[in-house]
Amino acid sequence: MTTGLKTKPQYALRSVDHALQLAVILQVEGPQTVSDVAERLGVARSTAHRLLSMLVYRDFARQGADRRYHAGPVISLEADSRSHTALLRAVALPHLQVLVDRVEESANLMVLAGDHARFVASVECHQSLRVGDREGMVFPAHLASGGKVMLADLPPDELAALFTEDRWEGREAQRPDVTAVGRDLAGVRRRGFAINKDRTETGVTAIGRGVRIGERTDAAVTVSMPTVRFREDRLVDIVSALALTTRDIERDMEQALRVEPA
Repeated sequence: MTTGLKTKPQYALRSVDHALQLAVILQVEGPQTVSDVAERLGVARSTAHRLLSMLVYRDFARQGADRRYHAGPVISLEADSRSHTALLRAVALPHLQVLVDRVEESANLMVLAGDHARFVASVECHQSLRVGDREGMVFPAHLASGGKVMLADLPPDELAALFTEDRWEGREAQRPDVTAVGRDLAGVRRRGFAINKDRTETGVTAIGRGVRIGERTDAAVTVSMPTVRFREDRLVDIVSALALTTRDIERDMEQALRVEPA
C-alpha cells in the first residue's frame, strides 16, 4: 500500500499513463529504442511502437537517424542538461537501492527545474505501507526536502531571481513568503539536510541531502516515508545513511564525468 496525496485516479487510463511515463523517460533519460520502451513500461513491442508513434505525431517525440526516439520539441531539454541528468540517474540508481536496503524506506533522486524540484529516479521499499514511485513528478522546490537543499546552495542572486514577482505572475497565491524561505534555507545550510513533513503531500515526510558535483549542489537524494512512521530518533540514522549515499554518488559521478567522451 503506497501513501501520499498524489494517488492514481480510480479510473486511470493505462494508455494515457504509459504515454505520460514515456514522455518523462524521453525527456529525462534521453533516446530510447522500441525495445527499451517495451521493457521499461512492461508492454508488447507493438504497444510501445503505437505509443511512440502518437508522441511523434504530437511533437512530444521524434525519431532520429539511428532509429531511436528522442524527446520532441514540446518537451525537449537542452542536450547538455538531458545528458547530464541521464548520467546522474544511471550513476545514482544502484546507490538508491543500497540506501533503501539500509533504511527500509523509499528513496529518490531530484534535480532543480527552475523553482520546482523534479524527481528523476525513485526506488520503492518493500514495506506494505510505503511512499510510492515519484519519478517524473515535480513539487515546489521551497517545500520539498530535496528542493530546499538545492536552493540553499544557490548563489544569492540566483536564489532571489526565482522568487521575483514577475516570475510568479499568474500564480501570485502560490508565491511564498521570501523572508520565511530565507530563514528556512539558512537552517538547512547549518544542518546540511532538510525535512519536509506533510508540506508537499499529506501523510508523507521526507529528509533530503544534496549531491554536490563540482562547485555546486546539482541534485539531491531524499528518503520518503509515511508520516505515521517518522520518529525523531530515526533522524540520525537516516541522515547518516543519506551522507554515505550522496558521498558515493558524488565519487562515482566525478569518475563518470572524467571518462565520458568529449
